[in-house]
Amino acid sequence: MFPGTYAESRPDQPALIIGGTGQVVTYRELDAQANQVSRLLRSMGLQVGDHVAFCLENHPHYLSLAWGAHYAGLYYTAMSSRLTTDEMAYIVEDCGARAFITSDYKRDQASELAGRLHDDVALFMIDGTVEGYESWEEALAAQPPTPLDEDRVEGRDMLYSSGTTGRPKGVEAPLPGVPLGTGDSIHLLVSALFGADENSVYLSPAPMYHAAPLRFMMGFQRCGATVVAMERFDPEEALALIEKHRVTHSQWVPTMFIRMLKLPAEVRERYDLSSLNVAIHAAAPCPVTVKEQMIDWWGPVLHEYYAGTEGNGFVYCNSEQWLEHKGTVGQALMGEVHIVGDDGEEQPPGEPGTVYFASGAEFSYHNDPEKTAESRDPKGRGWTTLGDVGYLDEDGFLYLTDRKAYMIITGGVNVYPQEAENVLAVHPKVADVAVLGVPNDDFGEEVKAIVEPVSMDEAGPELERELIAYCREHLADVKCPRTVDFRTELPRHPTGKLYKRLLKDEYWAGHQSKII
Repeated sequence: MFPGTYAESRPDQPALIIGGTGQVVTYRELDAQANQVSRLLRSMGLQVGDHVAFCLENHPHYLSLAWGAHYAGLYYTAMSSRLTTDEMAYIVEDCGARAFITSDYKRDQASELAGRLHDDVALFMIDGTVEGYESWEEALAAQPPTPLDEDRVEGRDMLYSSGTTGRPKGVEAPLPGVPLGTGDSIHLLVSALFGADENSVYLSPAPMYHAAPLRFMMGFQRCGATVVAMERFDPEEALALIEKHRVTHSQWVPTMFIRMLKLPAEVRERYDLSSLNVAIHAAAPCPVTVKEQMIDWWGPVLHEYYAGTEGNGFVYCNSEQWLEHKGTVGQALMGEVHIVGDDGEEQPPGEPGTVYFASGAEFSYHNDPEKTAESRDPKGRGWTTLGDVGYLDEDGFLYLTDRKAYMIITGGVNVYPQEAENVLAVHPKVADVAVLGVPNDDFGEEVKAIVEPVSMDEAGPELERELIAYCREHLADVKCPRTVDFRTELPRHPTGKLYKRLLKDEYWAGHQSKII
């Protein structure tokens, strides 16, 4: 299945609705545009296995661009619209893109980028042009909206990590080598596990360039569903869109739950959410109290998974399973979970260690054999890791502790900052929070919280004392911050991930620190 299937059977059904403007792209339009994209790329000499990259906002042409590259059997890299020019240049060059497509939204950086890329990279811009770029619309208009005559095979994304713990890494997997429409694991996931079909309406409140939103939107379109995409997340607008479009499926990150829960009760109760059958969440651990409140509000429609762009494993639980194992991210549905201690040996139930997957999908980090080797089990058992720490219970349910790179060692005690973050995140005066280790001459590191308060007017010593005391009511003193700094905004990725590396760099400047 692919959009062309529904361009024939249900041509006028909306394939994509842009939440803010209400703009509709039908399956007929999506497939025709994707055909033009595939023909344009082939006319430039790109063949199966070649590479394109694009960087733009959540745009009505986004999915036709991705599907067009997919139709042509290419690798395609969707890049964060928040990247710096240096980061953009690095990714375009690192992935070996033969073409780069952006939009007027990125015109300033596009101009800077034009003189930095190799001459053999074709440059296109949507909604306008700047020097060095061709008009994307004019280039497409010269191509017929009919399918390619040959080599209609499945392409594949090659996405880059968000760079929260270092320079972005391109996650590379072999092309499937199967005819277009064969389907993939995401299609199977959304149809078999989440029950998506041609009558489903899927709300995507996240940036389209991130792995989960992009793959799930395309997966739902393989099922013939309608995708409603928000230009950017707003908690009340998300609720309004669920009611307006009778959304059946959606996907979130925990920070979105927290922001919706902090809406006034009269706002939360204003919208009819009864159409929502499946609310998927992932990307970051969800505090137990937050998930309890969401289930109380929305009912047992929450489905959680733990996985990565690498696709090496998939752990899942529904609401009923979670309520029986509060705090879990689920049991493995793809790959086998192994918990490995610092000595390389497997840990018994209840004991934390690095989370590895066995029998998962093959992947490597593009042009980075060192990072690829670091993701492998040092004992040569063929297991791979995303770098997270967790433990299994007696029933085989996985609980995540934190990323190994974020562990704080204070006075010889290992502290995982996620615990304090989960506590402080639900405090009514906290809009966002990060906890990390900062230099301490006596203990090596000490625990610090950086807080974005709901109101900066309350930022100061009194709120600092209140938050530290609140944390100590729930956790041992050693796990709680000794000090709190206040910021108007934290450097958080739109997908919900925190750029903790940037914060650590500030506090460790001039000090010896482990590299994360």
